[in-house]
Amino acid sequence: MITIIAAVANNNVLGKDNQLIWHLPADLKRFKQTTSGHAVIMGRKTFDSLGKALPNRTNIIITQNKHFTAQNCVVVHSLTNALNIAKADDNPFILGGANIYQQALAFADVLDLTFVHHDFDGDVFFPEIDLKIWKKMSRQDFKADAKNIYDYSFVRFERK
Repeated sequence: MITIIAAVANNNVLGKDNQLIWHLPADLKRFKQTTSGHAVIMGRKTFDSLGKALPNRTNIIITQNKHFTAQNCVVVHSLTNALNIAKADDNPFILGGANIYQQALAFADVLDLTFVHHDFDGDVFFPEIDLKIWKKMSRQDFKADAKNIYDYSFVRFERK
């Protein structure tokens, strides 16, 4: 099973200037719990935004730069190569960015999304979800609180 995991604003924004725009500790905690122990596949810009390999995960970075290296990471040059490296994992996760998400939609079985109920100015967008292909399986809604300043929802889609 291949899972795309992302936090997405109302207007499909993922980020701006290679950074997340919002800070939702509940989403970060869920992300850590969900992906821990699994392979995580990301583009080089997403890796750059993280700043280092995520602990307790097999970090696989996709880049066109044949000379790129990163400590505690496997570097590949295509999504196909990344998925081949992750095939021993029963549930690798695709972390983005936008181009990697677009490519991964053809392979993914699950979309594990956090919807941030706010519009943001951004320069990177999540692809449109085609409800002819994806079925909403679960949804948990949360109101903003002292730690999480926006309303948000955890939504899981599975391929029909």
